[in-house]
Amino acid sequence: MLPNSPTSLCASILAAGNLSARIDMGVGARRSWGELAGADAFAVRRAQLRGRSALVATTGQLRAAEALIQLDGVVRRMVLCPPDLSREHLDFVAQSAEAELIVTDHPGLESAHCNIDCILPCAARRSDQSLDRDQTIETEWILLTSGTTGLPKLVKHTLASLAGAIAPRNPSSGPIVWSTLYDIRRYGGLQVFLRAALTGTPLVLSGAQESTAAFLARAGRCGVTHISGTPAQWRRILMSPSVHKIAPAYVRLSGEIADQAILNQLQSQYPEARIAHAFASTEAGVVLEVNDGAMGIPADAVGHTPHVEMKVEGDTLRVRSSRTASAYLGKDSLPLKDAQGFVDTGDVLELRDGRYYFVGRRDGTINVGGLKVHPEEVEAVINRHPEVGMSLVRTKKSSITGALVVADVVLKRREQPEGSGAQALQHDILKFCRQELALYKVPVGINFVSTLAVAQTGKLIRRHA
Repeated sequence: MLPNSPTSLCASILAAGNLSARIDMGVGARRSWGELAGADAFAVRRAQLRGRSALVATTGQLRAAEALIQLDGVVRRMVLCPPDLSREHLDFVAQSAEAELIVTDHPGLESAHCNIDCILPCAARRSDQSLDRDQTIETEWILLTSGTTGLPKLVKHTLASLAGAIAPRNPSSGPIVWSTLYDIRRYGGLQVFLRAALTGTPLVLSGAQESTAAFLARAGRCGVTHISGTPAQWRRILMSPSVHKIAPAYVRLSGEIADQAILNQLQSQYPEARIAHAFASTEAGVVLEVNDGAMGIPADAVGHTPHVEMKVEGDTLRVRSSRTASAYLGKDSLPLKDAQGFVDTGDVLELRDGRYYFVGRRDGTINVGGLKVHPEEVEAVINRHPEVGMSLVRTKKSSITGALVVADVVLKRREQPEGSGAQALQHDILKFCRQELALYKVPVGINFVSTLAVAQTGKLIRRHA
């Protein structure tokens, strides 16, 4: 958390100053930090809300922002429900979090385990901006992440652990306008939301129904200088005719492996920008940022990154810091950390020529006749082909080897190749793979598709066939 900052998000925003800076979500959806921190939607309910466990389940990001600002330091626990949370999973989350109420702008959103007890928006406003600091409590922030059983995992943070990587703004850095392609109710988006809130900088968010072209045009009009997203989201932007609508000074990738192709393409598109890729996860928190233009991590960063301890054990990255989550929530939850306090990220690293490279997830490998293939490693090669915009490697069942590797590919060109043209391009991509990969990792087939499914998290949706 920022040095010497107050203990609640609302107090921190007021202390940061620049309260006229706005969150922008388009026409009719703009609020300043001062309005969000000063207009207390929960003033008349503060005594009843204090110390309770609440689900924040709003339809839009702006209402979610309002709830987070006003509830932190008041409730003992608040759960950030992402917009794609199903009704079935809502009941599971409510039970796991021992929720007593739902804060929402959707009157029909009830759970079997708790009822709506607070509806947004409220007309009540504070008569002054006093914060009752002597009554502020440390609120648990519960974020959801995908679980192996299909049910979400509930990950416990505090404002301090979430804001641990946020430094005070340097006044000499010039005007900054943040934006993110994530939803702020996910870890990646929440990081940008908190960074803007705690440093008093404007924030531009994308609307749920807003097209990529419309968002880029609005972000350009708002003068966005700093913007973050997953590699999948950035590949979509690079294939958009409106990619030139923004001229960022800083581009950040996280959430998925940033291969060399996407780093090079972004640097080519935005030559004046600093292109960075960060490693972070809901459980491990923000670990480090790489700014040298190359994929992977310099080997010495593992042992010499300030405020974070890292080690590679059993091929996966382990992390210990004050930024990590403290635990999973729920009576049947497994431990989040080992006995030494390290979080096993599950991300497999390989050391080559003084640099660690992320090759994929431990639980996402394809088993080809007993040999492991990481889809991300194959995608990194395919994505370097000059005709390829993005790709998804998946498994195909085989009676001989158990599984084979196939790839769905989105091309940069608008029109899909047909007939002999398609066959020639498929052959060229496979030849490209054979030059870089062991034979068992080379796809047995290339399928040209018009688009690839991207989840609400911003990551490619991976399904094993």
